[in-house]
Amino acid sequence: MAVVSLSMPEELLERLDDHASDHEYSGRSEVVREGTRSLLEAFEDDRFEEGALAGTVTVRYDFGTQRIERRVAALRHEFDDVIAATDHSHVADYCLDLFVLEAETDAIASFIEKLRAIEGVEHVHHSLVPLGRHDRSAGR
Repeated sequence: MAVVSLSMPEELLERLDDHASDHEYSGRSEVVREGTRSLLEAFEDDRFEEGALAGTVTVRYDFGTQRIERRVAALRHEFDDVIAATDHSHVADYCLDLFVLEAETDAIASFIEKLRAIEGVEHVHHSLVPLGRHDRSAGR
């Protein structure tokens, strides 16, 4: 098995260790492997192989971090053709962005991947439902 080195904030590492201990994992590696499998399987579901999907993506980051907010806004413009609606709210000390998307699996996966790559984004959650074959531009 290959050994992989990665960096993460101390708080996330503590949460990882607590989760491993609380759920009787053998260690960090087992938790990271399971999380990686779960992430990859989210887009390998047979229901999502053909046709359009509707999905929501929720993003959380610290309130008042304009650098992050600008990067999220730039990404929103980059994916304007697949984003059906957006909402930006302030909840506690966080910015919470909600995106409603309608697109093929690859476009949604790319959007989520790029959101997760933004330094300072603390949480990205998505939920997808299949729509079947559909051309978003038809009827508009």
